Amino acid sequence: MFRAFLLLGSISAFLAVALGAIGAHAFRSQLSEYSLSIYQTAVQYQFLHAFGLILIALLSATRPSSRILCWSGSLMVIGILLFSGSLYTLSITADKFYAIFTPMGGIAFLCAWMLLGIHAWRLR
Repeated sequence: MFRAFLLLGSISAFLAVALGAIGAHAFRSQLSEYSLSIYQTAVQYQFLHAFGLILIALLSATRPSSRILCWSGSLMVIGILLFSGSLYTLSITADKFYAIFTPMGGIAFLCAWMLLGIHAWRLR
């Protein structure tokens, strides 16, 4: 669990930096201001939750058998894919169909953070 979440968090942070740079340079002239703001929201949330994944990885090093941390990390990955992924796709294609996945990703984020809080509450 430690290795997987650390790797996924690092890859997600790397991709957030790369996609942020692409959005700032390559897409600035191609996307509307509204689409760019959606794209930047995707980058911001991906970045924040990549660090959340890294935090979960570090915590799981001390408690490798914690099911709560495993669920929290898994939900954070799902949230990144659904929330940020849907916003990237929506901003680039302008196809509103993908917007239906954004709230699901947001709920996954909320559940991941709630589980992390439960883990913290249970620490002795």
